[in-house]
Amino acid sequence: MHKITFLIVFSLLNFALVFGQEKAMSKEEMAVFKKEIIQQNQAIKTLSTDFVQYKNMSFLSKEIESKGKMLLAAPNRLHWKYTSPFEYSVIFSNQKISINDQGKKNNIDLGNNKKFAKINAMIIGSISGNIFDNNEFKISYFNDKSKRIAKLKPLQKDISQYIAEIVLTFEKDQKTVSEVKLIEPSKDYTRIVFQNKKINPNLKDADFTH
Repeated sequence: MHKITFLIVFSLLNFALVFGQEKAMSKEEMAVFKKEIIQQNQAIKTLSTDFVQYKNMSFLSKEIESKGKMLLAAPNRLHWKYTSPFEYSVIFSNQKISINDQGKKNNIDLGNNKKFAKINAMIIGSISGNIFDNNEFKISYFNDKSKRIAKLKPLQKDISQYIAEIVLTFEKDQKTVSEVKLIEPSKDYTRIVFQNKKINPNLKDADFTH
């Protein structure tokens, strides 16, 4: 009797493990997924979303959590505005990065810094999902229950020395990114979860200036 009970429990545990694992997409599934995302991206001109960011560092016992709002305007304007636990904002616009650290402002010219320009394009592509045809990444696709996942590994050393892998998560009932995970070579990572997303809201030029 005990042996039968053990076998049943063992079988259920194995089923749970298998069921919860990511499963690589077939070529047909990949083609459908990429087509859906690309079609959605072509319709996105602007995007507004709240976010919660979790920073995981190996020497800390607890994740660092911060919250804020993100605005995106195609093709290359992005505004990260952190509101908690402190105020801090970063704007990517017109080949420049503008930083406002609690009133202290700084600007970086992307035109003179190809590394920052690549990172800017990668961030915007990751958020919008408009990155799948980029030949600078090795991309793998997976299904996991109600989610679809794309894992991107940078092929260029000037990026891979900072980011080992980007993991994009899409809820199956959505065609925009619901979560971005940036994994560093050290295995530390930043995970950003998007909430209250609005597609094509009315954004102004003032939303991308400090």
